[in-house]
Amino acid sequence: MVLREFIETDADYIIGWTGSEREFRMWCADRYDKYPIAPADLIENYRACTANGDFFPMTAEDDNGIPVGHLILRFADSRKTAVRFGFVIVDSSRRRQGLGRKMLELAKDYAKNVLHAKRLSLGVFSENTAAVDCYRSAGFTECGTSEEFPVFGELWSCIEMERLL
Repeated sequence: MVLREFIETDADYIIGWTGSEREFRMWCADRYDKYPIAPADLIENYRACTANGDFFPMTAEDDNGIPVGHLILRFADSRKTAVRFGFVIVDSSRRRQGLGRKMLELAKDYAKNVLHAKRLSLGVFSENTAAVDCYRSAGFTECGTSEEFPVFGELWSCIEMERLL
């Protein structure tokens, strides 16, 4: 597996990896107003976010060059020592194969060696137990809760996790 910069054709893959609106909201919370989104919606969002140079969308490819995972990295502090992971997702047909953990390790190396981060963080809904388990296996530990999001008439708690580098 390799981790590379996001290219626009990746959007077709990424938006197909959520099979329901519930799964979509687990991935992006309330960052998009509608479901489903089109590839152009993801591309437009990323274009706007990358303008300041603090936002890095990345795609993981398998050995055949096929996208199998995706996440973004962004600086979480003005000193640029903390990097936050977000929009973490793995191809739904390839889950439970360790690809998420491997992608997170590659992203950790990128954050440390290229962005010179000292600390990583992320937020995950407590309801997303598979993701919580994946993050733990990648060395993240819980450091609190941040906020609750109203989704489908429920309140989803966001667990904050971190990993020091």
